[in-house]
Amino acid sequence: MFQIFFQSLLTGYSGAMMPGSLLTYTIDRSIKSGPVTGFLISVGHSLLELVVVVFLLSGTGSFLGTEAAQMVIGFIGGIILNFFGISMIKDAYQNNININIDAKSEKESRGLIAGGIIISLSNPYFIFWWATVGLGLLLDAYASFGMIGVILFYFGHIFSDISWYSFISVFISRTKKFINQKAYRVIIAVLGICLCGFGISFIVNSYRRLIYLF
Repeated sequence: MFQIFFQSLLTGYSGAMMPGSLLTYTIDRSIKSGPVTGFLISVGHSLLELVVVVFLLSGTGSFLGTEAAQMVIGFIGGIILNFFGISMIKDAYQNNININIDAKSEKESRGLIAGGIIISLSNPYFIFWWATVGLGLLLDAYASFGMIGVILFYFGHIFSDISWYSFISVFISRTKKFINQKAYRVIIAVLGICLCGFGISFIVNSYRRLIYLF
């Protein structure tokens, strides 16, 4: 059962640690607002994700249990996971990973939870991920353990966001520097490999369902 939690945790880290608008916003605000910044921003991000999870699951219990739905979303989610995983590995290998700590943001220290919601919602990747990969993970968790699996998936996912952005915030606010670039590249490459592994398992499971149906 806890495999779902740790799979969700690792998948969440693979997304949270990639440079993007939310990470850049967190770094920038941490310099100005202190070590609590990352926690508050990730709380806003997690609240938005809770709304998304509820929306995806509301009134769709019978649909979530069908082999056809799991097969189709599994194929799509697996392909996307492999695409992003390979992209992460490629970027790490080619040293194309850079973080801009000079991004502009509001000077006020308030409104961080709202900022986490707004920045997340404005990112097309966030909506795209939840409509494909996220839904696929929810389907797998629901099919395995029902709502308990969904809860484990959600808490594993948000824990990755909260722990990572809190770490970034504390580290940046106290040292004004980020982790070593080489170490960051290694972390991204390893997570990219894990992401490809999850994607392959999605595709394999969907193929097995396809064989079963026919």
